[in-house]
Amino acid sequence: MRLPSPLIEGTLVRRYKRFLADVELADGSVVTAHTPNTGSMMQCAVPGHAVLLSRADNPARKLPFTLELIRVNGHWVDTHTHRTNRVVEEALCEGRIAGFEGYDVASEVRFGESRLDFMLRRGDECVFIEVKNVTLTDGGEVACFPDAVTERGRRHLNDLLAAVHQGHRAVIFFLVQRGEARAFRPADHIDPAYGRTLRDVVARGVEVLACRSIVTPEENRVGERLPLVL
Repeated sequence: MRLPSPLIEGTLVRRYKRFLADVELADGSVVTAHTPNTGSMMQCAVPGHAVLLSRADNPARKLPFTLELIRVNGHWVDTHTHRTNRVVEEALCEGRIAGFEGYDVASEVRFGESRLDFMLRRGDECVFIEVKNVTLTDGGEVACFPDAVTERGRRHLNDLLAAVHQGHRAVIFFLVQRGEARAFRPADHIDPAYGRTLRDVVARGVEVLACRSIVTPEENRVGERLPLVL
């Protein structure tokens, strides 16, 4: 998926109130940017990290700048959670994810009392997919999710399990934005209940897929699968 262009270089001063970040630009001025990420952004929202901003021309916008990418450990990290599903959707529609080729793709599909990110259909076969954006590691080369306690995330896992009970395939898809990641595991040290729930639903038929994204200042696309450590 192509990113907005042109992007503006800056240095993160601070992130606060969840949706705001102060960024120092190359000329020394400081601007406030919208941060489309409700998570803790642990390891990413660190003062002094290089960032890239986009600027909207819409005069009605309260904040013209949006935080797009953050440089962490020599890699660009896409913390823009609103883009995550579009990156995965593009890969699904183009048949670039092995095992999910040849399906019709629908997004934001109601399932019971919830919505799941995607439903893939091929003939009578349905595959439900919920996508999670991963920006955390264990401090090394293992990506982790979540970066904060998430009751909503556990509910999504149980929704996927309900889909399995109805005879469908169901997949939790972790899009890993950390370029140094070589494997994925649940962040038990942050939300042990999520880890327990993930292992439980996997044991009962929910599939897990973790793919590392390829992030550059020009694009974000789904890359290789990562081994799972469950």
